[in-house]
Amino acid sequence: MKREKGFPAFGGTSLRRAKAALATERGDQGFTIIEVMITIVILSILLAVSIPAFSRWLPNYRLRGAARDLYSNLQLAKAQAIKDRVECAVQFTSADSYEVWSALDPDTPTQNMDWETPFSASDDTLIKTVTLSDYGSGVTFGAGNAGSAVGGGAITAFPATPIYFNSRGFATNNAEVYTYMTNNKGTAYAVGILVSGAVVLKKWNGQWE
Repeated sequence: MKREKGFPAFGGTSLRRAKAALATERGDQGFTIIEVMITIVILSILLAVSIPAFSRWLPNYRLRGAARDLYSNLQLAKAQAIKDRVECAVQFTSADSYEVWSALDPDTPTQNMDWETPFSASDDTLIKTVTLSDYGSGVTFGAGNAGSAVGGGAITAFPATPIYFNSRGFATNNAEVYTYMTNNKGTAYAVGILVSGAVVLKKWNGQWE
């Protein structure tokens, strides 16, 4: 095939090389400054929209986690009491903390020495300590925006005496007992037990649900 000076033959090797060189040249160019600036603007807008929503969501997420952990720890005390055939208790030590205890003597595990008053690590077994401030977002025991206690009446943020479970998993308080949690948004949860030993978790939505 006749080839004009300076031009590769149609379909020839030189044409393929030229195309490959052009593709490589374009690939090396990367993003233009305009494309980078547009991307930054879009990311800035998305961030500005998401941060307020995240700040509203996070405190309630942390409070829900704290309430569910208390629910789980009450279940733990109940299960441990049945397993070890002793009494177990959840003790509310302050507006910021609670503990899970077993009456099992740590030095003589096969012997139930009953409770010391106050609980003593020398004769009772401390299973777990929970500090609410570790959750962040102002999580603490309190009523928040709740208008009344579960079942009506005034709210006592947390019981003055521990919640006890006997070796059959029943509550020995002979009454329903609740503790209340809130955060810096005023959201409120109630966690407690029925006389039967059933553990209950409720949230305030104009009423306890």
